[in-house]
Order: sequence, then structure tokens, then C-alpha cells
Amino acid sequence: MRIYLYLLAGITSALLGWNFGQIFLTDLGFLKQFPEIVLFPCIATALASGMVLNEIFISNPTRPKLSFRNARIPLLIALGLGLLAGLVAGGISQILFMPQIRVPTSIVRSFGWLLIGSSVGLAEGLTWRWHSIEAGDPKRFWHRFTVSLIGGIIASLAAALLFEFVRSCIDELPSGFKDVEDPLGFTILGLLLGLTFGLSNSPSYMVALRAGAGFEYTGQIFEDLESSSSHLSPAYPRIAKSRLKFVSDSEEEKIEEGLSIQLPSKGKLIIGSSSEAHISIPGLPPHSADLELKARQTNLIPNNRFYSTIEVNGNRLSSRRAVILKHNDLLTFHLKDHDESDEKKIYRFVYYNRFLDPQA
Repeated sequence: MRIYLYLLAGITSALLGWNFGQIFLTDLGFLKQFPEIVLFPCIATALASGMVLNEIFISNPTRPKLSFRNARIPLLIALGLGLLAGLVAGGISQILFMPQIRVPTSIVRSFGWLLIGSSVGLAEGLTWRWHSIEAGDPKRFWHRFTVSLIGGIIASLAAALLFEFVRSCIDELPSGFKDVEDPLGFTILGLLLGLTFGLSNSPSYMVALRAGAGFEYTGQIFEDLESSSSHLSPAYPRIAKSRLKFVSDSEEEKIEEGLSIQLPSKGKLIIGSSSEAHISIPGLPPHSADLELKARQTNLIPNNRFYSTIEVNGNRLSSRRAVILKHNDLLTFHLKDHDESDEKKIYRFVYYNRFLDPQA
């Protein structure tokens, strides 16, 4: 589905840009003698803003209001970069099209499309910082930025080559086909840009636990727990920084509601209250459960003595049988046995195996 949305966004943005350009050129007669100076900025701004908006709404599909708020700065950046690159591409192309210079049309067109694709990749990679908490990791940000920029360049060059091949075959097609030559070319450009970003910027398979209900507890409960047992870790939920970190790249070890714990791709993690636990929560059994992390799979393995204190998607575990976790599964850990009436003191995580909704 993600690929199809990117393809649709690329084609739609390219055609919208071309149509806006035609309005300026034909209906308003604006710079009609210099069509590339008008058409290229329209195409570049439409594609850059379209790709950025598409990524924002796909990454956060369940929160449209949040997406609109997050889109303000990225949209301005995309419009600015697209307009600048389009003007540069159109100006240089118009100069190279002059009879005195006589540069082949295919080379001029490829150069202009290269600048357009570069601006789209630059906008897509740069604006990622404003709408994804994954971008808090500098390595992830620069990797994404580089991939987007190179992807935009490659896609635009491939589109130019493919268009020149199609254009060379037009003589064998009906004469009316030449009337749709320009929109066809920009459609190919939008299609390949959408395909490139849909593949290169696919959701990261990065396993995470997002802290939910229960992690807002502070104060007396932790003080009482700290004084009641010597083998407990510090009197607040925390992660072992030697193995784990927060997605936001925070240097803190304390788990708070809304923070996402990035888990390693392989290995075994201990959840409990022991000082040896990788995810340590006061009040839980010293060893409540294990998270067994494998390639593309995570298993929750409860302790055979305390499995009844764990819920998965609201269902109490009835055995220590391993549970294969799926995206958006809710994991609930109870401080008290389920036979007791006080069920308020719980800790809940949301399990993610990809960052489809990173700022939800």
C-alpha cells in the first residue's frame, strides 16, 4: 500500500505542477516566451511538497490534525527548495536552449530534471527532522538524508533516459501523441520519484516498546518499594543503558510515559525489578519475563512463576508459553496478582516492529 500511495503522490504532484504551469503560461500569459522558467518551478515545488506531505501523512495515518501541524515547516522548506531549484533549472535550460549555444535538447532536459529531482530528494531528506522522532539519532538522519538525495538524483536521471527513449518512438505513434509529450514526461518523472522514495524510505524494521499507562507514577510508591527490598533497582522504571536506548536519543535512563525504547535486533532482554533486568520496573517480580529478539520476530517468554501478572492485548496469560508479538500489541505488567481487587497499578507498553506512527 505504501508503494502505491507514493506512486500516486508522484504522478498527481507532477501533473498538478504541469497544470499550474500551463495556467501561468497560457491563461495568464506570464513569461510565455520563456516557458521553462515558469514550468520547472511549478513542477519542482509540486513534487517536493507532494512527496513531503505524502511521507508525513503515511508516517502518521491515524492523526491527521497532528500531521497538519507537523507539516507547516516541512512544507515551507519544500516549497522554498522546489522554487529555487526550479528557477535555477529553468533559467539555465532557457539559456542552453538559445540558438547561439545549440546544446542538444535531450541534455538540457536531463540537466533540468536532475535539478528538480535533487531538490525533491533534498526536501524529503531535510524535512524528515521535523516530523519524525527517529531523526533524533544523527546517524539515522544523515543516512536518510543521503539516501533521499541520491535517490532523487538517480530517479530523475532514469526518468530522463526513459522519456528520451519513449520520445524517440513517438514518430511511430499517432501524430496526436505529441500533444501529450510534456505531461507524459513529467508523469514518468513523478512516477519514478514516487517509486524511489517508496522503496528507499520504507518504514524501519526497528523494534521498540513505547511506554504507556503506569509510567506516570511517581512519588511515594517508588519510595516504599525502594525501602522494602534490597535487590530492587533504583526506585523508578529505568533501562539498562549498556543494552538499550530511547528512540529520541535521550541520555536519560528513566522510563517515562510516551518514550519509546529502541530494542536491539537480536538477543534476550530481561524485564523485572532486579538490578540485572534490562527493563527494570519497581514492584514487578525480580524476573517477570524475557524478550527474545530474532530476525523479524520478537517472542515474549513469561517467567513460569509469574505469567499470570502479564497481559497481551488485554488477555491474561494462562501459561509460560512464548507469545509471538505483533505490531501494536499491548503488553501489560501488573504489580499485584490478578486475584486481588486493586488493579490500578499496572505498567503498559505498546510493541512496535516498525515506526509507522512514530509521534503518536
